[in-house]
Amino acid sequence: MLKFLSRVRIEFNALDPRTASCMEFLAQCNAPKAKESNPACQIQVKRRTDDHPPQITVTFVNGVEEVYDATSTPAQTIRTMILDKGQFLETEQMFREAGEAWPIFIPEEELRQNAPGTKPRKAEEKKQ
Repeated sequence: MLKFLSRVRIEFNALDPRTASCMEFLAQCNAPKAKESNPACQIQVKRRTDDHPPQITVTFVNGVEEVYDATSTPAQTIRTMILDKGQFLETEQMFREAGEAWPIFIPEEELRQNAPGTKPRKAEEKKQ
């Protein structure tokens, strides 16, 4: 997960009962496997003393920053969103390195074509 990130900032009040997601996410970030994937990723923890809700801010390697509300979003969901965005960034980078335009635009008529080696769908099957 950390391989897609340059910085992680976790903010919470230790006395706030809503910190579970922050604590779990911090544990995931500090896991040896995660740290090995990107030792350069900065992990910052800010302990707050006010009523500000717990939040996790991540900065992707391309500079895009996203803020997650840790009161209502489980750590696993945040991790999944980071991995999804990271895979998108990897795909974008591969296309750019290959000299291809990004994003890719697929003409509407190509989207409706049948895949090679498959049978065209019958009208009755489409209605079901």
